[in-house]
Order: sequence, then C-alpha cells, then structure tokens
Amino acid sequence: MHIDQATLQVGELIRQVTHTEIRLPELQRSYVWRPTQVAKLVDSLYRGFPFGSLLFWQSDEEPATRAMAVAGAVEKPFKPPLYLLDGQQRLTSLHRVFTDHQEAQIVFHVEKERFQNQSAVTEADPNWIKVYSLLRGEESLISMIGRLRSAGCQLPDLEIERRLSAVRALERRTFHVEILRDCDYHDVSEIFVRVNSAGRPLSRADLAMSTLSARWPGVLEKFQKEAAHWRHAGYGDLDVDFLTRAFAAALFGGGMSSWSVSDLSKVAEPDLARAWDVVQRGLKALVHLLKSDLRLSRSESLPSLTVLIPLVVLLGERPDEPVDEQTNKALLYWLLIATVRARYSTSSDTNLTRDIQAVRKPEPVRGLLRNLGVLQAVPAITPDSIAGRSKESPYFFLSLLVAQRRRVRDWWYSTEIMPGEQDYQLQFHHVHPVATLERFDKGEINDLANLAFISRKANLKISDRSPVDYFPTVNQDRLTEHLIPVAEDLRAAEAFPRFLAERRRLLAEAMTELLASFRPGWLDQLPSAPATNSDGYKLTMVLYGSAWIPGTLVLHASGAGVAWSGSTDMDDFVAAITAATRGQDGDVRISDEQVPVQVVEDAIEVPIGPFVVSGTAQEWLDIIHRERAVMQAPGRMPAVEHKPWAGERIPLPAGSTD
Repeated sequence: MHIDQATLQVGELIRQVTHTEIRLPELQRSYVWRPTQVAKLVDSLYRGFPFGSLLFWQSDEEPATRAMAVAGAVEKPFKPPLYLLDGQQRLTSLHRVFTDHQEAQIVFHVEKERFQNQSAVTEADPNWIKVYSLLRGEESLISMIGRLRSAGCQLPDLEIERRLSAVRALERRTFHVEILRDCDYHDVSEIFVRVNSAGRPLSRADLAMSTLSARWPGVLEKFQKEAAHWRHAGYGDLDVDFLTRAFAAALFGGGMSSWSVSDLSKVAEPDLARAWDVVQRGLKALVHLLKSDLRLSRSESLPSLTVLIPLVVLLGERPDEPVDEQTNKALLYWLLIATVRARYSTSSDTNLTRDIQAVRKPEPVRGLLRNLGVLQAVPAITPDSIAGRSKESPYFFLSLLVAQRRRVRDWWYSTEIMPGEQDYQLQFHHVHPVATLERFDKGEINDLANLAFISRKANLKISDRSPVDYFPTVNQDRLTEHLIPVAEDLRAAEAFPRFLAERRRLLAEAMTELLASFRPGWLDQLPSAPATNSDGYKLTMVLYGSAWIPGTLVLHASGAGVAWSGSTDMDDFVAAITAATRGQDGDVRISDEQVPVQVVEDAIEVPIGPFVVSGTAQEWLDIIHRERAVMQAPGRMPAVEHKPWAGERIPLPAGSTD
C-alpha cells in the first residue's frame, strides 16, 4: 500500500465533485449534516480554523458506488476518479454551498461576522448576504458596501471589504489530502471502519453495510432497490437500515450485537444470498398479511419496526406454501402483544435473539408467545390500561387499528380515513379542544380517550370549537363509529373527566375485541392478567423555562401505590441523553439523586422516581422535542419536593410518558 500526500484547494475539490472525478464507494453512509453544521464549517474556513483532512482511494478496479448528495454533477471526468473514504460530510456540504443547493442556503452577517442558514428573518434583513452570491462575484464590492451602508452597517469601508473578500476567498482554502494506492477493497473497507469510528460513531447497521459492501459487491444497490419497492408500496420505513438489521438477523440468528466484522467477512457468498432471499420472501408475506388482516396500508403508524424482524425470518424460512389462517392470526396476535408490551424497548438484541431462536424451532408461534409470557395468562385491556396514555403509547397504535377495523368515516365528508391521502390524510384530533380545557393538566388533555382519527380537512373545520358547538353538526352515527359517547351531558368542558372515563371504557372494549379476534383458541382457557406490567402507571413531564432562563423539567409519577414528584435541570438532562445517543453512559441529577443514564444494547435507560424508563435514542429525542414545543412559563412552575425514590423501580417504556 502506498499513501500519497498533497494539498488541494476547495474550489478544485468542488470542480472534481461536479465532474464525478470524486466518487463515493458504496460502503459510505448517507449524508446526514444539518444546515447548522454546514454554517459552522463555512465559519471555520472563514476564520482559518482547522477543518480536517480528506482521505481518498485510487484504484484500477471500478468498485460499486453510491451517489453523492449534491446537485449538478455531470459525467464528464477529465481524469481517473478518486473514491472518498473520509470527509464526505464536509465535502458534500461545501459543494452544496458553492452550488446554491436548496438545503445549504448559508448567509453571512458582515457586522456580526456570523454565518447561519437562510430564514424568513435573514431574507428580509439586507445586513445578511448570501454566501453563494459572494462566491459568484457577480456584484462588485463597492456596490455591496453601498447597500450595507444603507442598511445601517457601521463598520469602516475597508473592514467591510476585508470581511467580504475573506468570504470570496473560501474557494482558495486548502485541504490536506491523503490518497491510498495499491490496496484492495477489503483493506479499504477495514480502513473506512477504523477511520470513521473515530468521528461520528458508526452504528451497527453502518458497520454491517460497510463490511458487506467489501464482502458482497453491489449489496447496497440490492438494499436500496428493495427499500424503494416498499416505499412505493406505502412501507417507507422498511429502509436500508431496517433491511440491514433484518438481514443480520436472518444471517446470524439475532440482533446486531450477535455478530462481528470478522464473522461477517467469513460468510460465504451463497449464504449471504440465502439470507437476503429470506428477508425478501419474509417481507413480501408479512406486508401482505399486515395490509390484508390488520388493514395497515402504511408503515408510519407502527411504533416499533423491530417486532417485524422475527416474523420476517419465520415467514422467509418457511416452505414455499400458503400459511393457514389460524397461524396468520396467531402471528398478528404476537405482533400486537409484543407492540403493547414494548418488547424491544430494553434488552432488544437479547430479546430479538431469543425470538429468532424460537421461530426456528418446532411450533414457532407457541415459542414466540412463550417468550412474551402469554402462555400463563391472557393479556386484558381495561380502562385502567389506557388511562393516562397518549399518542406516544403503543395503545395509540391499537386505537388506530380499531378505527381501521371499524372502517370509520370522516365526520363530515363521509370518506373512509386512510393514511396519506392529502386533505383526508389521517390525523388525530382532540375531541375536547385544548383551548376549552385550561383548568386540566397536560396528561388529561392529551389522554388517548380524548383523541380521534379524522382528516386534516375536518380538523381545520373544527378548529377550537367545543363539542357543545360542533357535535350537533356531525352525523351521530359517525361519532358512534369512532367510539365517542354522544350523551349531551358529556359535551361541556365541566364534564370532561366523565367523558374520558366513558370513552376509555368503549376503547378498552374495542381493543379487547381486536386482540380476541386474533388470539389462538388454545389460549382462551387461560386466566386474564394486565396487558402490561406498566398498566395503570403514568409519568408526566412538564418543562418550565424561557429563552433566557434555563429550563426545569418537572416530573409526576402516579399509579397503584405510587405518588411521586421530582425535577431535573433540562440542560443537564438533554446533555446526558445526547451523550447516550452516542453510546456514552452518564448520569443526571433528579430530585437530589444522581441517577445513571445507561445505554443497554440499543436502548437508553433512565431511573426516574419509581420507574426505570427505557426507550430508543429516537424516542428520547422525541420526548425532548415534545417538551420544548409546549414549554411553560417559569412563573407557573409548582413547588416540588426533592425526595429520592427508595423502593423498587417499575419498568416503564418511554412511549408511555406524557
């Protein structure tokens, strides 16, 4: 292996990308940088800060490649291509800025010497100048200085000129470049994994794809083609990342942690092909089952995609013969119970390995149900099961299935509600609008029993009107279809608690009927038990803060034998969760108790009062976004007693918080 070193100007690198003289080998990941990161990179170039080097590979062979996330590239190379191994995010970002890409509209405030992404505010303020306009050089500096003077800029002309010229000179900044020669694709794959592990951590799926692309050229194209097929079929969540996880499960019989790079590099190509065939066959059978028997036309509503993987393996490895109706129903029964119980919210790889082992044994369905613990008791959904649950709860998914099963229609337009149909796109609506419920807390307002599935068009028509006003304009049969109590004495805000209680009863009965319609007959003789161990327990979060005052996250836990309140500094909480999303354990102070924030397989666990709350990184980030979106004023924050929890802690899925 030989390594050449050189320096290349930014402008030359941009030209090479445009002419496809710089390409991405398929082992590369997708472009993920956000506009804020792009603006910081431009700022680093402007200030002369270090911004890293680039690593290329030059080869006589033509490896499989993937497209760079740039616009305007043309197939007119003037010399042999270089394959980019390290620096994709930076080089793609710069190409976007230099070519006026829609997602890289970076602007520069001359007086503040600040870069950021274009917004409605900066667009209306002449003090902000678009970086692309400066780079093009179509307007003279004298003209720009005049416009800035008119806009109120107080800098001397020479200083304005210096700053504008520094932006125009960005294309002359240089990258240190290393070029690998005389090495094969397997070595390049190993180098890529090692180099990129030092930057943004490689996910297990990233690592698998990078290793696979060296072992099985063209694999990315196979996965992308399969993902595109399911995207067109309404199942866009079955993306390359999901397919990689399902493929690893079929190949190694477990979660992503059940294999290593060395294991994958030893697998023979026929075995790789067989595992891929299992995934394709299994998905085809499973999606058909979801659409026909659950009436789930799209994938967005699925709270967890991991629950699909054992079924993909089971159906993909079956003999090529029809599955009988009872087995199909039993598989869906397992899927529904696994979803309600958040089967993979914690110890996901361990549980996934157990479930795949079960599907490869005789009586696979019985084995799956045994792993869930439902061979001892039939899960029962009661009004208490769904009390305090919101749209993040798995029970929200069951309420959607109930609505789909009942073929509910829109309240005024009489169209059947189906996800993704523009004006009739499925939405959830507060039956009692938020504006009418000021004296109730957030948990009650967002309770599952106060949500109904109607179209966007109907939602806009209702606006903030009370049921007292708009119920009389709705066909009462439509309300009944949606399991909404129509009694007139439940329509006013004062009757809201009684409305919730009655609707919970109706929803719980319908959910129980839904589960019973799929339950194997040989389970009917078992006693009933709560659907999940967390039934009746509730954790409510409320963020108090402002743009100037650090936020405090107030926490309230309730349930059978549980009543606890506490708080934590939101900045510290976010920092701990953010570190955990990068795989780093940490801690956070909650009510005078330093508690661990731990990464357990691919979940993040946080002890909060009487609960151990567990969820994926995305679920935790969604919670943070949710609380920031409805932040309350600091003056409204109640007094909170800081008392650590002394008893045993109850597992609670992050999706069951509000």
